[in-house]
Amino acid sequence: MKVKATVRRIGNSLGVIIPSGVAASNRLAEGDSVEIEVTKRTSVKELFGTARFSRTAQKIKDEAREGWGE
Repeated sequence: MKVKATVRRIGNSLGVIIPSGVAASNRLAEGDSVEIEVTKRTSVKELFGTARFSRTAQKIKDEAREGWGE
């Protein structure tokens, strides 16, 4: 099973939070040993994917600026 997670500081260490749904579906409990594979995502496209919006960024900016010159 592949799960995306964010590394967080826990005291002086780093940890990964396993979502409760994933833990439940895999019958994980506190103290269980798990194996993880680390893949660091560095590009914005990899982090967030390709989002599709109904309006372009330019249209959103134009709408925000409406009425500025009045």
